[in-house]
Amino acid sequence: MSEAIEFDPDLYRGTAEYYDRGRVPYPTEMVADLVDRVEPSGGGRLLDLACGTGQITFAIAEHFGEVWAVDQEPDMIEVVRDKADIAEAGNVRAVVSSAERLHAPSDAFELVAIGNAFHRLRRDAVAANALRWLHPGRCIALLWSTGPGTGDKDWQRVLSAVLESWRRRVGAEARVPAGWEQVRRERPDSAVLTAAGFQPVRSARFFTEHDWTVDALLGYVYSSSALPKAALGDRAEAFESDVRHELGAYTSGGPLRATLDSAYELARRPA
Repeated sequence: MSEAIEFDPDLYRGTAEYYDRGRVPYPTEMVADLVDRVEPSGGGRLLDLACGTGQITFAIAEHFGEVWAVDQEPDMIEVVRDKADIAEAGNVRAVVSSAERLHAPSDAFELVAIGNAFHRLRRDAVAANALRWLHPGRCIALLWSTGPGTGDKDWQRVLSAVLESWRRRVGAEARVPAGWEQVRRERPDSAVLTAAGFQPVRSARFFTEHDWTVDALLGYVYSSSALPKAALGDRAEAFESDVRHELGAYTSGGPLRATLDSAYELARRPA
């Protein structure tokens, strides 16, 4: 399988509003564990690549003197700026750029973080850049977390089937390139980092329980690259009705509970 599989650069265009509301924050325990391992000085720089609406940025910005929050979608960066203003986070610098084309100084960052996005980037190029951007002895952290459709509960299988059906109906199957998961299995992120010159430090997984409402599930779906609201067009109302109908049998007892699987991969630039 070729590593040359590439994702469309505009897959998340128009999703910022849903992304900020629909994405579950990374587990507090995981964030605390990561910060403990990284040991930021308090005055250094963080680079949050493909930052979305700042799920990593605002979770750990207090530990850094300056934060570069970088995303290629202007709508995402606008949300980051608004959140920074509200939080009076003057150390957050929001930048519109792709991860691959970012101009950043060498030896400038104490931590480079990428959340739920490394698989969508040109991994080798971004890893090589990150090695150069980091202070010697400092780390890159890849974070990810599963969504509501990952699991073996009946309602999760029903949700996955509904989403697959609607992707076919609106011709959205090709939004996510076929084979990307196999590429990642055959050449894991850790192997990409090692090839770039990083030394492995730690991999850690965290499992948390989360209760979903149907409205929250719809928000999550609309924040995704596979079936954003724009892909549904004028059929969004019909889609929402279908989801509510199919999940109705499972919501009579309250929210839909799922186990979220979150993890980070930490690697260090040699000193």
